[in-house]
Amino acid sequence: MEIIIAKKAGFCFGVKEAMNKAFAAANQIKDRPIYTYGPLIHNSQTIDKLESMGIRSIEDIEKHPNSTIIVRSHGVPLSFYDLADRYGIEIIDATCPFVRKVQKIAREYYLKGYAIVIVGDPNHPEVIGIHGWCENKASIVQREEDIDQLPHHDKVCVVAQTTITQELWDAITKKLEEKAKILEKFNTICIATKDRQTSCAELAKAVDAMIVIGGHHSSNTQKLVQISKKYCKNTFAIETVEELPMEEIKNLNKIGITAGASTPDWIIKEVIDKMSNTDQHNNEMMHMMEEIENSLKVPRRGQTVKGKVIHVTDNEIMVNIGYKSDGIIPKEEISNDPSVNPQDIVKEGDEIEVYVLKTDDGEGNLLLSKKRIDAVKGLENLEQAYRDGQILTVRVVEVVKGGVIAVYKEIRGFIPASQLSDSYVEDMQTFIGKTLDVKIIDFNKSKKKVVFSRRVVIQEENERKRKLLWQNIDKGSVIEGEVKRITNFGVFVDIGGIDGLIHISDLSWGRVNHPKEVVQIGDKVKVKVIDLDQDKNKVSLSLKLMTPEPWTTVEEKYHVGDIVSGKVVRLADFGAFVELEPGLDGLVHISQISDKHIAKPSQEVHVGQNVLVKILEVNREAKRISLSIKEANAETLNEQVVLPQNDEPVTIGEILEERTLPLED
Repeated sequence: MEIIIAKKAGFCFGVKEAMNKAFAAANQIKDRPIYTYGPLIHNSQTIDKLESMGIRSIEDIEKHPNSTIIVRSHGVPLSFYDLADRYGIEIIDATCPFVRKVQKIAREYYLKGYAIVIVGDPNHPEVIGIHGWCENKASIVQREEDIDQLPHHDKVCVVAQTTITQELWDAITKKLEEKAKILEKFNTICIATKDRQTSCAELAKAVDAMIVIGGHHSSNTQKLVQISKKYCKNTFAIETVEELPMEEIKNLNKIGITAGASTPDWIIKEVIDKMSNTDQHNNEMMHMMEEIENSLKVPRRGQTVKGKVIHVTDNEIMVNIGYKSDGIIPKEEISNDPSVNPQDIVKEGDEIEVYVLKTDDGEGNLLLSKKRIDAVKGLENLEQAYRDGQILTVRVVEVVKGGVIAVYKEIRGFIPASQLSDSYVEDMQTFIGKTLDVKIIDFNKSKKKVVFSRRVVIQEENERKRKLLWQNIDKGSVIEGEVKRITNFGVFVDIGGIDGLIHISDLSWGRVNHPKEVVQIGDKVKVKVIDLDQDKNKVSLSLKLMTPEPWTTVEEKYHVGDIVSGKVVRLADFGAFVELEPGLDGLVHISQISDKHIAKPSQEVHVGQNVLVKILEVNREAKRISLSIKEANAETLNEQVVLPQNDEPVTIGEILEERTLPLED
């Protein structure tokens, strides 16, 4: 006979913790009676042992004032704690961490206005307890058909009794989607329960008979019996070794053993002892039992362990590390980057390494850290990168005195202000949240000191660009660049590792008072190279040469007799200069400004004024255009129009003289 024990069987952490707390209370508390609220465990042998130590089970706490009462792993309604306080009862709370999580979810979403649905047995103490955390106003369902009796709701939150099967959860939640506009689903089946049921199913498929050890009134044990029977017809449910059906199994080859969460290790060992025929086989079974026992031990603080992600929110990651129902990684222990969303880091089912910070966070959960594991690996990477001069990508998370803090794989490093750029940085806050390529310029592994430099990377990149640029640039070349700096005398443009200068006189064919009239910092411009000196890394550029010189096409665009608009740009004693387009000015002689005699042009026009002018002469070779304001005005005044109230056309001049129209018309 080959005996195979399910990989996950026997005491879960919650039950074992409750037992440990009960035994500790029996040894430490001598001045007041000790009770458990309901049977602490669904195992009569263990209950007998507790009674021999003076710990009895009660159902009504009001009859036992001024006592100590142990709350079992199933948990209790929220009102229980107020009642206990009223009767002077000291509480030893052994509520399973997984059950506590379900209670909190039910409470939180009930207060948010959600209708609460609990999937489970309405008579089970765990479900009764959860129900009490939402003022006993939840709907409790344990079959698919129960959903038909539920009303429709806008918002529904559904949770699970921790010991139900995954199949039941899937079936009910799928049907529940028809009953709500918004459905928040929290699969709160205990990981230990899931693993125990999965392990049971796998084993039942591979053996000739299954022995399920556990209390006949234990809910999770009965679930194991159901699963075993589904895959193995020879399934036997026993509570003690005396119930072992030896006659029915003695001739079978492979026997599988599993046990409910309330089954003590010593009962499993008794069953194995009776079934084992040789010392060697017995030793193998004992070794397997030791492995089960080890799987329930709480890890030490500072230990590194592997675990599976079971739930992720915006603020934490829950991890099953095989020792306890769940471990918690709070957001501040996920990453040194506060902007990181945990859901972008891991997903349910991922296997990760974690560092144990505390074995109890006050609610029975392990407190874990991911960033500390990542930091250790990050230091190793940084050491190698420092030796090799590698470029790393970091994220800036904080501004501090003299620079910023940047994170690389959970290692916080310092970037001095002088190393943020190859030019002066006016506001370091603009770097927050940005990723930068850097090199390490100072590193001390023992002190975890890292100094990064972006400036070094920029300078090396610029040097590479400069070499490439000098290989491909010449006078007359057209190149694209970005405006980096503006001064009174010109504009500096980054053309690839070199800042070339566009002098103010090369910005436009027209007059430019200040370069900001033409370009702004950050503008992308195409420019022509007009001079260069590789030894001095100097390049002179021109923006105006990217367009034709206006005088070359003047005769094509402007003709004698045309009336065009322009802007007065300069006044002289002999007349006014009018700009027709940038780089193309014409002269209005003083005699052509007005019909009246004027001593100087400023009597009629001023710089910046828009005027209509008539072209009197165009001379491309001499770069001269003669204009007339008075003739343009005369022709405009003689232009005829037909008014709505008149049949005959009249001139604009006549209209203005007679003021037959309001001025704005």
